[in-house]
Amino acid sequence: MLKALFWSLLVLGLYPYVIYPVLVVFIGRLRSLKVARDDGFLPRITIITAAYNEKHHIGETVRNKLAQDYPPELMEILVVSDESTDGTDEIVTEISKEDSRVRLLRNQPRQGKTAALNFAVPQARGDIIVFSDANSVYRPDAIRKIVRNFADPAIGYVTGSMRYVNADGSLVGDGCSAYMRYENALRAAETRVGSIVGVDGGVDAVRRVLYKTMKADLLPDFVLPLAVIEQRHRVIYEPDAILTEHALSNQADEYKMRVRVALRAFWALWEKRSLLNPLSYGLFSWQLWSHKVLRYISFLPLGAAAGMNWMLFDGGDIYRLAALAQVAFAVLVVLAIASPRQFGQWSVARYCYYFALLNWAGAVAFVSFLRGEKKVIWQPRGG
Repeated sequence: MLKALFWSLLVLGLYPYVIYPVLVVFIGRLRSLKVARDDGFLPRITIITAAYNEKHHIGETVRNKLAQDYPPELMEILVVSDESTDGTDEIVTEISKEDSRVRLLRNQPRQGKTAALNFAVPQARGDIIVFSDANSVYRPDAIRKIVRNFADPAIGYVTGSMRYVNADGSLVGDGCSAYMRYENALRAAETRVGSIVGVDGGVDAVRRVLYKTMKADLLPDFVLPLAVIEQRHRVIYEPDAILTEHALSNQADEYKMRVRVALRAFWALWEKRSLLNPLSYGLFSWQLWSHKVLRYISFLPLGAAAGMNWMLFDGGDIYRLAALAQVAFAVLVVLAIASPRQFGQWSVARYCYYFALLNWAGAVAFVSFLRGEKKVIWQPRGG
């Protein structure tokens, strides 16, 4: 009985990371849905960036969007300052004097990113709303690549491909980059079966008519795509719409960000829990359970299986081997944390560390969720 429970928990814990992606790829080969892309489709667009004290990035970000390969007369840029105090507003104002396509909106008192987007979207003139983070730099053709998907009337939301720039090869940055490569591959597979479950938030676009006002404490990068699914439109991944951001090089910053994202995702899942009903949403319901719910709580079955492993240590060689693997994993994580320059450059140690970071952050966020804690406002990402 104990052995059966051990293997069941181990499989359940690994399922969202290994088994689910394999199943999605298999289903995609059986029913590969196409997207009627049209490179000549050029609707009016509005690019919205929510910013709080982003003076070190906002100028580069806005000028990067102005330089996009997109008809100037069909594009506008709204920067929503969430009561910035560091000179962000002045930088945007100066750029707006040079180019009338840029407008500064000031949202006060400070209420967080979601409230900033709710404030800006009603003032947008575009038919397609493009969301950019304050430190996101797009490739020149990124907007064209993302917008061409909306030629297909079934498409309601599109996310691009985030590439983390990690000049110093730091521990967190490399692990983060590997995680994004894994996520992007999974999103490509999910697109073939219908809709993706997670988006980046720094290179996304939605039909304005599908935008739904969100509660200020919810994660817009998660809730808005789910709202589009509720309206029976597809949410897809466009691999050729590429942005770059600097990966976090500080372990504490990465940990805080992961906890914040996981906590807001738990609340988003609770808000959109009707989507978890397979009788109403079929295949996507299974995807949401697999990709998000079970992944965010995978620390529970994995932790329980790890404990049972030691109880089964004398049950056979396979259990002793599993225990040895646990010890090796823990040693690699500790070495990567204690000596990032010496051991953190070793790929196995980096990836073990990042996997542990994700699950620990998920555990902390889950406890905070059960306590009713929420995160509404944010600080700019470190780097």
